[in-house]
Amino acid sequence: MENFINFELVSPEQRLVSEPAFQVTMPGEEGYMGVRAGHMALMVSLRPGVVEILAHENAAPEKFFVAGGFADITPVHCTLLAEDAVRLGSLSEDKLRSELARLNDDLDHAHSADESAAIAAKIALTESMLSALYQ
Repeated sequence: MENFINFELVSPEQRLVSEPAFQVTMPGEEGYMGVRAGHMALMVSLRPGVVEILAHENAAPEKFFVAGGFADITPVHCTLLAEDAVRLGSLSEDKLRSELARLNDDLDHAHSADESAAIAAKIALTESMLSALYQ
């Protein structure tokens, strides 16, 4: 198992993944990065985007959308603590588009700058989820 890294993906609600992985690709603040066994120790902030987990070298990736968070990486272990995470295949384009329309309507009727900022953040996250469906 020396070519594998122990990987965990954890959201506030649950542990979504806890298994050895050949490679994990994640959305770092400065761009996507790949992690394999032997990676240097590192703590990385994450932006919203897609995490891809390869169980072995030629495997199809298992994909999750994360809303941000951080990753703690060592040569043998990678723990990704996500603000929120969902299996990419469980996202629905129709539901996301409906939510985006509702949020834009809410933004048009916001009563304060704080309310507008909160709604704008939700819009940005929903747009990130929508774009993740096409990756």
